[in-house]
Amino acid sequence: MKIYTLTGDDGTTSLAGGRRVPKHCLRVEAYGSVDELITWIGLLRSYPENNNRRNFLIYIQDQLMASAASLSNDPDNNIKSKSVLPDSDCIKNVEAEIDRMDTDIPELRSFVLPGGNVIVSNCHIARCVCRRAERSVLRLRETEYTPDIIVKFLNRLSDYLFVLSRKLSLELNNEEIKWPF
Repeated sequence: MKIYTLTGDDGTTSLAGGRRVPKHCLRVEAYGSVDELITWIGLLRSYPENNNRRNFLIYIQDQLMASAASLSNDPDNNIKSKSVLPDSDCIKNVEAEIDRMDTDIPELRSFVLPGGNVIVSNCHIARCVCRRAERSVLRLRETEYTPDIIVKFLNRLSDYLFVLSRKLSLELNNEEIKWPF
C-alpha cells in the first residue's frame, strides 16, 4: 500500500466512517490540533531530563490518541462502531501528577516569561498548542457533539504542562523570570 492516495489533492479528507470533508472543517482542525500536541508531547518525552516521566508522557500521548480518534469519527455515520475515548480516570491521573510535582515548586503569584532553557521552552510551546487544541474542540462543540472528557482532559493537560515547565526549571536551575517585573 502506498502512503499517497491522491484523494486529498482536492482539499478533502475522510472522517472515520468514510465521509469526505474539507481539510479546513472544524472537526479536522480539532483532531489535527490534538495530533500536533501528541507530537509535542513526544518531543518532551525524548529529553533525558524526562526519563523518570517517560511512562506518564506515553500515557498522555495514548489519551490524546484516543481523543483524536474520537474527534475523527463522523457524527453522521449510521454504522455504530466502538467509540474510542480517553480513560475515565485520565483527568484524575493528570491531577495526581500535577499535585505530586507541585509539592516542590515555589508558590507563584505572577506570570512567568517562558524560556531560559530548551526543554522548558518546548514545554511552554506544548502548553500553548494544548490550549489551541482545546479552543478548536470547543469551536467544534458549538455545532457538533464532542465528548466532555476530551475538553476536560485538554484543560487539565495544559495545567500539567505549565507545572511540568516549572518543575523542569527547578530541576535544571533555570531562572523563572516573573512578569510583571
